[in-house]
Amino acid sequence: MHHPYADLIGLKVEEQRAGFSKCTLEVTDKHLNPHNVAHGAVLYALADTGMGAALYPTLDPIQICATVQLTMNYFKPVVSGFVTCTTEVVNRGRNIAYLESRISFAGVLVATASGNYSIFTPGKNTI
Repeated sequence: MHHPYADLIGLKVEEQRAGFSKCTLEVTDKHLNPHNVAHGAVLYALADTGMGAALYPTLDPIQICATVQLTMNYFKPVVSGFVTCTTEVVNRGRNIAYLESRISFAGVLVATASGNYSIFTPGKNTI
């Protein structure tokens, strides 16, 4: 699937299967905040994209998903290099899925995320 925002920031989906994804991103100068560490939004985008990548293979061909809520926990700063995000679907219901991501740098956990995603068919009244 073409993902213009992922292309813009250099985010790559390395592995994707039903209920799991692995994404990577090389943190460079363009990803830094004024304190010279990776901006939190970069790691957030990594988790959000990873969650979508893990959930999409579980959907019917006519369904899509959308982020309802995503909570980040940041533990350590990243200044440069490759970060990896692994994501798993923890629970998938008919309309809502819950996922968890772990973001690491050189084997060290730097952030976690948890999120809820809506599952729906575009144009269909799901209420």
